[in-house]
Amino acid sequence: MGHSAAMQPEPQPIIACTVSRDVQIFDLLIEDMETTMGERWGDLGFEDALAFMEQPDSETLQFLAVAMDAQDEADLSPIINVISAAKRRGIKVILITEDVSPASLHVLLREGGDEFVPYPLPEGELAQAIDRVLSAPAEDPVDPEMRNKLKATGDRSGVIIPVQGMAGGVGATTFACNLAWELATIDKKNPPRVVLIDFGMQYGSVSTYLDMPRREAVLEMMSDTESMDSDVFMQALLSFDDKLHVLTSPPDLIPMDLFTPEDIERVLDMARTNFDYVVIDMPVVTVEWSQTVLEAAHVYFALTELDMRCAQNVLRLKRALQSEELPFQKLRFILNRGPKFTDLNGKSRVKRMAESLGISIDVMLPDGGKQITQSNDHGAPLATMAAKNPLRKEIAKLAKSVHEINVSDDAVAKG
Repeated sequence: MGHSAAMQPEPQPIIACTVSRDVQIFDLLIEDMETTMGERWGDLGFEDALAFMEQPDSETLQFLAVAMDAQDEADLSPIINVISAAKRRGIKVILITEDVSPASLHVLLREGGDEFVPYPLPEGELAQAIDRVLSAPAEDPVDPEMRNKLKATGDRSGVIIPVQGMAGGVGATTFACNLAWELATIDKKNPPRVVLIDFGMQYGSVSTYLDMPRREAVLEMMSDTESMDSDVFMQALLSFDDKLHVLTSPPDLIPMDLFTPEDIERVLDMARTNFDYVVIDMPVVTVEWSQTVLEAAHVYFALTELDMRCAQNVLRLKRALQSEELPFQKLRFILNRGPKFTDLNGKSRVKRMAESLGISIDVMLPDGGKQITQSNDHGAPLATMAAKNPLRKEIAKLAKSVHEINVSDDAVAKG
């Protein structure tokens, strides 16, 4: 009998737990946990989880999968208590949410949630989330050369310049990155302080075009802007060649409405008081906080092309802004990949489009050709990769105009 008992395999340590009001509500979670974790997981209620984490057996825990639905939103305190207890013990937290509002999700991420996965669970998504939280480095892996060394001043009144494409693929991010770089390098003796912010929270590609890592620090800061101070903001930035400073989009897909207009307003206030120019790469979609950016903008560049989809979207945007009595006049329309100097037919089409939409095309940018894609893929501005490219020259000319107007306005204000 004793020999038989000795032959029994040692039970595997519990390294994960689901925590919920009733795990049977989340039957797909049970299946995924069994598939992913085998027998190395357990199931607890909110109160039981708090008690278990006080026990020695919890020392092997690596993560909790906290599942909740709309019914749990009435009182988030039990979930917050579990997250806080887990954070104190270095245990990761994956939020499994069904029909939960962005506001509640925002609170739980701010309190220390590491990942969230919607329920019903997309195939393989839980396993990927587990891999991400368990393989996440303890420290933000940023090349020392990219770490921001610029100190906060709080004494600026920066010009806010959002850039938005009227359709996908019109070159808005390329324009925003290169405009920011041209502004940052426009005066070698007294270079302005320039920050480029990627508000394309899901598919923003500023980090790709400048060969920078996306950072968890951005999501952490954006999830708790009430506690954000100038040090937190400056530490979230990356530096490109010690001249341009960048707030990348977060590394993972997040809901576009996870952040509130108040969050965006705090970030803009922090940016403009520490930088001379704040260039913002906006998402193509319009969300609740788009109005916040528009109202804060000094000039709002809208990139379009000479095609029907852009024309229709310009018309939709115009109607939406004017119906809400929002400052449509701040928009400056820029035509990318415009007709060549000798293309009279193309110029006539541009004129007809502007007249039919009731807008003015303020700038026409030439097609930069293959060098644009090459520059973006190499993660470098056009000025360093293809300085003589016609698109680069036009963006540099526009940056010079913006800077001259701003310097002139500053001189008038001071005089």
